[in-house]
Amino acid sequence: MAVVTTYKKSSPYGGTPYLEGKFLDIWNYKTIPPQADDIFTEITATYQFRPDLMSFDLYGTVEYWWVFIMRNRDVLRDPIFDFTTGTGIYIPKLSTIQSNIG
Repeated sequence: MAVVTTYKKSSPYGGTPYLEGKFLDIWNYKTIPPQADDIFTEITATYQFRPDLMSFDLYGTVEYWWVFIMRNRDVLRDPIFDFTTGTGIYIPKLSTIQSNIG
């Protein structure tokens, strides 16, 4: 018997429908559009390969690790190995994230 798990809204898979109640359908990815108040910064050695740590320090939860990738898709292709020291990225405000994920 298959157990159907639904993902939280804060997950990058939240909102992706299930097929036959068992399988994820085509990924319905969430976008984080550019805003005038986004902050441009460089990734420091503390956060190298660790978007989860940056998410925790900035937003108080590790669940928004994927936001950096979705906001900086032209720079970060790989969510872990492109998250390197010296890479310049835009960081959205928490209110922007919450308004986009529902």
